Amino acid sequence: MECVVQGIIETQHVEALEILLQGLCGVNKEQLRIHELCLKSSPNLGFVSSEVRLICDLEQQPEPAWTVRHIGGAMRGSGAEQISVLVRTMVESKAGKNVIRLFYSLGYKLDHELLRVGFSFSFHRGAPITVTVSSVNKLPKLHAIDEAEPVTLGIQLVEITAPATADNYAEVVTAVSSFCEYLAPLLHLSKPGVSTGVVPTAAAAAASLMSDGGGTTL
Repeated sequence: MECVVQGIIETQHVEALEILLQGLCGVNKEQLRIHELCLKSSPNLGFVSSEVRLICDLEQQPEPAWTVRHIGGAMRGSGAEQISVLVRTMVESKAGKNVIRLFYSLGYKLDHELLRVGFSFSFHRGAPITVTVSSVNKLPKLHAIDEAEPVTLGIQLVEITAPATADNYAEVVTAVSSFCEYLAPLLHLSKPGVSTGVVPTAAAAAASLMSDGGGTTL
């Protein structure tokens, strides 16, 4: 399982967010350049359609690394509706460079592909947490990574994820929610699919962070 929240931030405020994250996380950022392909099953694979994401970490050296990710359904019930963090099942495994050919041979079809470029911080704060800040780019032609174009100009996606189990997801939800509060001056974070928009006061918060170089005590 994993716990996840998302939000958006204007590109002009990303540097301030990076300064804030550096101070909060206490670790160095990692560069992010991810080629993501979304594949969907064809009708001959069953009545219930399935979707998998093939993710290639282009920053991985000496050779890009591939991962297969299947995102399942979200936790349901009154308890799930009352928390601000989405808890969902997720299965992930490493794969070789022939993974695209494998899924094509199984009958999957390419639905869309994206290129995400940005940075991430991975740290432990009550739970293992990863914060990813990236621009989402569409590919005008099949696998044309060098021709990627931003989906939304001037806006970047912020995603916070943390692994969880059926036994500890409540503690992980609390850890993620608590961490989100530190980022509130710059962005709103909510369950995926819930549009919150940009924070009206983000410019003032960003200016404050930039002026003191991130030295504000939190």
